[in-house]
Amino acid sequence: MTFEDLKEFVSNKQRMKMQHIYQPLLIKTLIECGGTATIRQLAQCFLAQDESQLRYYEDKIKKMPLKVLLNHGIVSKDYSLVSLSTKNLTLEQKAELKMLCEKRMQDYIIDKGLDVWSYSFLDDPVPGSLRYRVLKESGGRCALCGATKNERPLDVDHIKPRSKKGKTSIENLQVLCSACNRAKGNRDQTDLRQLVGSDSIDDCPFCESKVRTRVVDELDTVVAIRDEYPVAPGHMLVVPKRHTEDYFSMTMTEKDDCSKLLAILKRKITEGDPSVSGFNVGMNCGETAGQTIFHAHMHLIPRRPGDCANPRGGVRGVIPDKMHY
Repeated sequence: MTFEDLKEFVSNKQRMKMQHIYQPLLIKTLIECGGTATIRQLAQCFLAQDESQLRYYEDKIKKMPLKVLLNHGIVSKDYSLVSLSTKNLTLEQKAELKMLCEKRMQDYIIDKGLDVWSYSFLDDPVPGSLRYRVLKESGGRCALCGATKNERPLDVDHIKPRSKKGKTSIENLQVLCSACNRAKGNRDQTDLRQLVGSDSIDDCPFCESKVRTRVVDELDTVVAIRDEYPVAPGHMLVVPKRHTEDYFSMTMTEKDDCSKLLAILKRKITEGDPSVSGFNVGMNCGETAGQTIFHAHMHLIPRRPGDCANPRGGVRGVIPDKMHY
């Protein structure tokens, strides 16, 4: 093919009926590589041009590695500019640090294999129309933790994994967020779709639509609200967004998010009120245990010196005669 032939092919919309950017991008990449490139080289160039993937990783960087490294003082951030806090490294120091980082990466890859990146693979064997139906029937939520697309990317998961000959059919597909799907791997074949149906109960005072105006903080699957009948100033409740009865019916993701949000609230309360020197953390599970609202909720009660004549025994006070020992 001559230059004129190739030019005419690219320019002629009748000959190259492009349904996507991929065809001209592949030709352009080959030209930039001198006319020949491996599939891996082409894929790397495609990735550099894929704005959706770039934005995905920008968001992922901000939420996890950057946030952690900022907290440890390893890096600093000025708007979108990120800098190492350690300045003026010598050539030898740079080489040693790069070698250590590379070793940590390779050790992790050896341990995890392709699962390191499996959550972001672009190869989706689920046809578009079937994917749409599964997402629609899920209510746009992860079947395990209840997350929506606004919180994490949503995947259409094979309940019985493809690696174990699971079929790509409506009966074998469920929606999981990227975090839950990554945690599941191919070890589990639990149908989690029944959780979606319990997303909200009309007469529940703690379901998300009713507490939304009272929310003071939130983290993915849980929210924090002020207790309407506080036993101490600053008494807070951490409540799953999904309607679920008590601690024992919460998912592991909800429990993890609950623990993280409790820690955040504890820090904010102690920073804002130096008189707080302790906390009670607890949950009532079942009517016999004192539960009156059957939507799981965790109490965080700030404690101050002198707020109780004899605080010894703490949560043992749920049975008053057993509090002091």
